[in-house]
Amino acid sequence: MPKILRVNMTTKEVKFEDVPEKYAALGGRGLTSQMVLDDVPPTCEPLGEFNKLVIAPGLLSGTNAPSSGRLSVGGKSPLTGGIKESNAGGISSQKLGSMGIKAIVIEGKPAEKGSYMLKLSEEGAELVAADDLAGKGTYDVTKICRERFNDKVAVITIGPAGEMLMPSAGLTNNDTEGNSSRYAGRGGLGAVMGSKGLKAIVIDCNKTFDAPVQDSDAFKVAAKKFTKILLDHPVCGQGLPAYGTNVLMNIINEAGALPVRNFSKGRFDKANDVGGEKLAEVAKERGGKATHACHPGCVMRCSNVYPMPDGKVCAPIEYETAWCFGPNLEISDLDVVAKLNYICNDVGLDTIEAGCTLGVLAEAGVIAFGDGEAAIKALEEVEKGTPLGRIIGGGSAVAGKAFGITRVPAVKGQGIPAYDPRSCKGNGVTYATTPMGADHTAGYAVTANILKVGGHVDPNKSDGQVELSRNLQVATAAVDATGLCLFVAFAVLDNPEGVPTIVEMINAQYGTELTPDDVIALGQQILKVEREFNAKAGFTKADDRLPEFFTTEELEPHKTKFDIKDEELDEVFNF
Repeated sequence: MPKILRVNMTTKEVKFEDVPEKYAALGGRGLTSQMVLDDVPPTCEPLGEFNKLVIAPGLLSGTNAPSSGRLSVGGKSPLTGGIKESNAGGISSQKLGSMGIKAIVIEGKPAEKGSYMLKLSEEGAELVAADDLAGKGTYDVTKICRERFNDKVAVITIGPAGEMLMPSAGLTNNDTEGNSSRYAGRGGLGAVMGSKGLKAIVIDCNKTFDAPVQDSDAFKVAAKKFTKILLDHPVCGQGLPAYGTNVLMNIINEAGALPVRNFSKGRFDKANDVGGEKLAEVAKERGGKATHACHPGCVMRCSNVYPMPDGKVCAPIEYETAWCFGPNLEISDLDVVAKLNYICNDVGLDTIEAGCTLGVLAEAGVIAFGDGEAAIKALEEVEKGTPLGRIIGGGSAVAGKAFGITRVPAVKGQGIPAYDPRSCKGNGVTYATTPMGADHTAGYAVTANILKVGGHVDPNKSDGQVELSRNLQVATAAVDATGLCLFVAFAVLDNPEGVPTIVEMINAQYGTELTPDDVIALGQQILKVEREFNAKAGFTKADDRLPEFFTTEELEPHKTKFDIKDEELDEVFNF
């Protein structure tokens, strides 16, 4: 029977609980958000004893359903003040699913100082002192744990940024090679883990695809069909496996939606120097990999392994990271981008938030646009915990207030990712309205706006953007509950067999009789839960807006402004 592992950091009690009936049909984001609404006071201090960290595999995690090993992490965000689900690859989700762990709930707060490690295996779970890991970067922590236990363990950990309770700290887990770089980066949940005094969670289990399946024959048929649906699609089966997510760099640049110089321009003449094609070329020249799976069972393999000149390896460099440390700062040196990415991975910081924050610092004149060494030097202040380091760890909105900058690309306190909302307006609607704060993955309208996947909605016009974002936010919430990678959406949107096949896999695993309409209802319910939490936390319609400069400043080359009216934004969740 599936279990919930509850860890009380006040009493140090560790116990397994039966799964309540109301949580039985939930997984991933569906479960984390429901448990946060049920158990976390919406107005509580995010870094206090009443907040909880909920870690959950998806409904299909632990099976050989293709690309189903995503991990959901939830809690009240110290960055936004609202509910948060942050999603990561790595090897933890498949192990938890195989062990029958529905969720790990970290609650309470120790009265004394100190660091702890949660050790979980099939024999049980225990909380042990881990002061020897305190202050160490995530790469060292993961290496130590793999040497101490075995090289098959999954290590969920935070870096010094999380221990110092910085609001943009993330938590990471490793891939199969032991790279500590698979981040639940957004929203500061690493700081929540740090506030609990928990430095690491070690999952010692050799199982990967051992979750129970009620009808294994039907499951195999559906999983095989879904694999073919993914691999037959030009984005999932060709573009992403060849160049990774950074294949988007030149595409978004050509569309005029690439945020450059802190969202001042829409094109960068050196975009190709930090794009996916260049990354693949350099990685292979240096003995790295242009394609790599972020979790076991992924058939899209859109990640990469990039060897740096100092001998270290940055794996991966995702598109959004390459953007925020590249064109956003007018930096065109891929090695500098990799270095900034590596620092974030090691200190435990969300790369997107760090890039947006450095953009604000450049706007303020603290560093210069185009000065890679200055950006590296500034980011190195985070580990030292200096005043500048803490401002950077506080995120873009904090940096804006500290230096008197009003052109801060953030919604609900969270930095806006790599698609300018003036020339990718569907994403603009998502940034403004998602309960998560600015988050491209919450409703990825790049699909229809730019890639022409699932239809086409002109990215520079307002028509159709609200409906597009609404449908994508509903679908995404459902996908996040399954443990499937968001990128399956490219194929699912273009193939009418996509959603029914996902439903076939779920029904075969659990013996249910769900229909595609039930999946839509699940996505809508998740969003309602998240909106309810935020409303109780004090959020209003006024929080569902983009920063003012997007509505007043024209973006080159299309001379566009964000012109979707407030009353239209207020209709996004009208379902």
